[in-house]
Amino acid sequence: MKTSRNMSIFFGAIWAGIILVGQPLFAQDNQSYQMPPKEMTDILMAPLTPTVNISPNNDFILFLERSPLPTIEEMAQPELKIAGLRINPLNNGQSRVSTFIGLKMKEMTSLNERVLKDFPAGSFTDLRWSPDGKMFAFVLVKNEKLELWIADAEKGTTQKMLDNINDVLSGEPFQWSPTSDYLLVKTITKNRQILAKKNLVPTGPTIQENLGKKAPARTYQDLLKNAYDESLFDYHLSTDLVKISLKGELQTLLSNKILTSFSLSPNGKYIINTVLKKPYSYLVPYSNFPKEINLNDISGRFIKSLADIPLSESVPIGNDAVRTGMRSVEWRADAPETIIYVEAQDEGDPNKKVEVRDKIFSLTTPFVEPKLMASLSGRYRWSSWGNDTLAILVDGWWKNRTQRMIKINPSLENQKGKVIFDINTEDLYKDPGYPIVAYNKAGREVLLVKEQTKKIIFMGEGSSPEGKRPFVREVSLIDNSVNEIWRSEAPFYEMPIDVLDMTKNVILTRKESTTVPSNYFVKNLDEKSERQLTFFSHPYPHMKDVKKELLQYQRADGVKLTAKVYFPVGYSAQKGALPTLIWAYPREYKNANNVGQVKDSPYLFTRIGWTGPMYWLTQGYAVVDDPDLPIIGEGDKQPNDTYIEQLKSGAEALVNELVSKGIADKNRIAIGGHSYGAFMTANLLAHTSLFAVGIARSGAYNRTLTPFGFQSEERTMWEVPEIYAKMSPFNAANKIKNPLLIIHGEADNNAGTFPLQSERLYNAIKGHGGTTRFVLLPLESHGYTAKESILHTLWEMNQWMNKYMKPQEVQSEGK
Repeated sequence: MKTSRNMSIFFGAIWAGIILVGQPLFAQDNQSYQMPPKEMTDILMAPLTPTVNISPNNDFILFLERSPLPTIEEMAQPELKIAGLRINPLNNGQSRVSTFIGLKMKEMTSLNERVLKDFPAGSFTDLRWSPDGKMFAFVLVKNEKLELWIADAEKGTTQKMLDNINDVLSGEPFQWSPTSDYLLVKTITKNRQILAKKNLVPTGPTIQENLGKKAPARTYQDLLKNAYDESLFDYHLSTDLVKISLKGELQTLLSNKILTSFSLSPNGKYIINTVLKKPYSYLVPYSNFPKEINLNDISGRFIKSLADIPLSESVPIGNDAVRTGMRSVEWRADAPETIIYVEAQDEGDPNKKVEVRDKIFSLTTPFVEPKLMASLSGRYRWSSWGNDTLAILVDGWWKNRTQRMIKINPSLENQKGKVIFDINTEDLYKDPGYPIVAYNKAGREVLLVKEQTKKIIFMGEGSSPEGKRPFVREVSLIDNSVNEIWRSEAPFYEMPIDVLDMTKNVILTRKESTTVPSNYFVKNLDEKSERQLTFFSHPYPHMKDVKKELLQYQRADGVKLTAKVYFPVGYSAQKGALPTLIWAYPREYKNANNVGQVKDSPYLFTRIGWTGPMYWLTQGYAVVDDPDLPIIGEGDKQPNDTYIEQLKSGAEALVNELVSKGIADKNRIAIGGHSYGAFMTANLLAHTSLFAVGIARSGAYNRTLTPFGFQSEERTMWEVPEIYAKMSPFNAANKIKNPLLIIHGEADNNAGTFPLQSERLYNAIKGHGGTTRFVLLPLESHGYTAKESILHTLWEMNQWMNKYMKPQEVQSEGK
């Protein structure tokens, strides 16, 4: 039963990307990758806690060892950036994919280890259990190819099934049959042609044309650029869909298709498949290319075309904008062969006023006449299917931050259903959680229903004024009444993961405290007993006594705010104010009353990922992680209309609170952030004098380069040019006088955050005599990956803060 949400230094010319203060923008020098202090390095290089995976029948528990950070040498392997994808051209898989490097299997009841014979060495991914819970399949990642393997948990055996898996698209490269006796697998097509070499002599210009159609597009990266790119795309995405039995019997069902997705019906008779077709686009990624959604039977025979979707370059602007035509096509999980799909009734345009936004249709054998199942006043979000008389649909609307959970009867037509919950998504205290689902015999997730009491089980994070207190609740299908059967209690943060036995109220939880990392427990709620399944140790014991304090304070306009402050080991108020690092990311709200809600738990274990600021606790800094810096636009007002004013006010309130409590030295406060947090950092340095230092990683600073919207802004630059101009710290670069460290990955693929954004901001600040440093990390994307890159980033940040925030004698001691 599952929830529905499931140094070695490399010397080479690539070091030339590191930019030094006082040198031209692309100056080169002899600097190599640097190492931060040992205490910081030890945290980054601490062994990763294994991932836990439990079989569908709750018989076995897998402990999956995660791969460590790759080296820069590994990162330097070939990578193809095309049509919004990043492909490893050597093995026809995704580049830089997260993998596992080891596996242990234990029996859930006894915790005795089960040995798997002939389990292959190397890294693997895409692990999936068979519906009967007896086997699991996975993809073994090799340099030259990807292989499909199967492990038999009961027999303890492992065997290779197939070579040359095609896994360039995220998702499932294979799917188990409902009977667990065969799999459908995407392989590199047998008809693959030899890839022609690129002709360096142009045969003509690349031409794009628009004939009066509106085609607004975000600033996507890695797009197709020419005809040769199109041939590369076809070469790597051309796929055969094959059926392979457990005995190795092979049958090709679809041949030489640009197959983006496929789904086997719960009874195993039919396959929904989505195939791309030309013309391709140079403006949008592959997901917007023209496509056919087809229905074939299990022998591969074509049944019918369900939809012919044209090129989607003209999707309206807006957070609830969708393309027209059939979308969200899937099999109904609780029925043998029923297709469910959604169609927009407003041409996909959230700015049009209509009573019905989306309609949900069903289509079953002989797949001729669709049935209108339900009409929704909001945009469809997701669904969960139970039985012939029960399903849950969820719709929502971004502009007013609402979301509804609606109960319907799938056997009826054109119903509005019964609303179970109608919430504001910003009001965390009223979040009802999500319904729990269980695997049925076909391996599909269906609603977990207590038939005798007509109740369904919900789990949630349980935000409250005391902090997050996760819960398990029963919700009546008759009158919507709620009965809470369990809730996390202090001094632990305990999250329910799974229902193991519905009749006895036995659940699986993940429990932690401020000093003990997450471990898994089986809890019998009726007997009030528990059994510990895992015994993971503290990954960085020297950080065990880090203290955390929750601050609650107000902005000048009365908006309530919260912030988490962490203190170095051994800190006491008697030692006085500390140099402080604030790491933040501003968020938009429509209701000021929801801003100050407590979004954390005082009992959470302090996890330290490479992206966060916790490393500086080892260097004597206080750390403020993810404080409230809200940008609010209530009613008809838009948050960004007063972005600068609200950002300044929130930052002033936070700094005043830290200083008044004696936590921070007002002259030694650093502000930093990643992506939109970097944008925030540059703006705060330009428009306030609150911070001694700024650190901006992988940001966008000139909003005219993202003219069709950014973050949550739905208006274009041509609609509100003054907002785009005022929000752009590039336009205020002459005001950035305090030191700003700018870091960016040279291969950033995130929409809008081109490396050019950082290059231009650096030049602008430098041109006005400001103090700044620009570090361009070779081979790195929006999130940094290589061990050397991350260690060097920590070193850069540490050097920058020490140089401008610590007394000279302290700097000298650290050299």
